[in-house]
Amino acid sequence: MNATAGFHYVYILHSEAGEYFYVGLTDDLASRLARHNAGAVPHTARRRPWQIKTAVAFRDREQAALFEK
Repeated sequence: MNATAGFHYVYILHSEAGEYFYVGLTDDLASRLARHNAGAVPHTARRRPWQIKTAVAFRDREQAALFEK
């Protein structure tokens, strides 16, 4: 069993292209970061590359969504 299965993550990305930050919510940090860095997320495509600065794990998706706001 995957140790991260069942978690929902609120993450903060930092753009290596400048002082830009992005906050998001996902169930799969690695694939979401890859999508951001591939330009597949319209809101972050122009500020690539991105790196994860912080991620907080939640078991409850609703709690994660409240924290993200």
